[in-house]
Amino acid sequence: MHELRDELVALGFQTLITIALALVHFGIWRQRRQGFHLSWALAWTAYAVRLGCISAFLVVRDPLWLFAHQVVSGWSALLLLWAALQFATGTRWRWRLAWLGLLPIAWGWIAIFTIGDPAVAGIGSVVLLSGVTLLNAAVFWRHLARRPSVGARVLAWTYTLWGLHHLDYPLLRAMGSAVLYGVLADVMCMMGAIVGVLALVLGEERRQVAERNAELEDLTRRMLRAQEEERRRIARELHDEAGQVLTVARLRLEQDGNTEASALVGRALTQVREMSRQLRPAVLDRLGLEAALGSLADEITSGGLEVDFHWQVSRERLEESLEVAVYRVVQEALTNVMRHAAGTRARVEVAERSAQLHVVIDDDGRGPSAQLEPHLGLLGMRERAAEQGGTLTFARGPLGGMRIAAAFPLRALQAGA
Repeated sequence: MHELRDELVALGFQTLITIALALVHFGIWRQRRQGFHLSWALAWTAYAVRLGCISAFLVVRDPLWLFAHQVVSGWSALLLLWAALQFATGTRWRWRLAWLGLLPIAWGWIAIFTIGDPAVAGIGSVVLLSGVTLLNAAVFWRHLARRPSVGARVLAWTYTLWGLHHLDYPLLRAMGSAVLYGVLADVMCMMGAIVGVLALVLGEERRQVAERNAELEDLTRRMLRAQEEERRRIARELHDEAGQVLTVARLRLEQDGNTEASALVGRALTQVREMSRQLRPAVLDRLGLEAALGSLADEITSGGLEVDFHWQVSRERLEESLEVAVYRVVQEALTNVMRHAAGTRARVEVAERSAQLHVVIDDDGRGPSAQLEPHLGLLGMRERAAEQGGTLTFARGPLGGMRIAAAFPLRALQAGA
């Protein structure tokens, strides 16, 4: 009597763990809508019903419960097989496959009521469950080879050991310890399956997030390159086409003695050249980053913000994309000081140290607030730094205002060195 009670308690505990595993898969299916998780949830639900049937048989010894146990065991095995196929190949459900659900019913009837030997029925269930469990293990081993992850490794080992464990039931039953030992082993395997499934899902989500981030970074790089190319094209057309037309118009007006109109055209010509320079400074392409930053510092200084520029780089020219990125970061930083920080002095330092190119911009303006709110300018600077494999940080600087510090790996300079 005590032995029967212990077996029923053990089976009840295993049933609860099985239901928990089914709920885990069902919850993941509700969130991700992946059909194989629903199939696994149904398979483990059927497995829990199977445990209930064998518990009822142990109590009442009615062969109908043993027949129900055989049928539900077969359904559980078929659902596990279907889930593995869905996960491995993306197979979709076809209603013409529903007839397979009749096979466990037929086999259960033959084994229990025709042959009349429970041992034959038990061996059939053991072989079937072991086979589909090992097939699930093979699916996860294959998945592990394609996409290594902790979750896939845990599930592969769990299902392998679980499938082998199913085969020891006939031996253990002959030794009189099948139920208690079997429940303990099954519970351990189910806990491993729960941990493995959760780890697998979390790993897949991290991988998907990483892929989306990589796609966004690639898109940002493409947009920045396209933006620079478009700026260069517009700047060249403004300088070469519009600039030449305005120059000719100005000369003809001067020849005709229309000085007032000539002055207006001259003013428009100056504005066109300034727009061309702001879009893409020609000095950056002709003479390089040092000359372009020096020219920018002189321009900003003439506008009322004193800029102290320091260049400590041994290379005459850097990679074109890096020169553009550094120039835009410095340009945006100094523009922000003039427009928003109400500063009167700024310091720009570009130096080559510790296998990196360091760019530091300090100002004496209002400085960063307690919670710096990113805007397009700051985000653009960060994206340009990230495009070159560098970093960019904001902090309060020694002049009392903001310090913008960027660091670019020298590997980005090798091609242009």
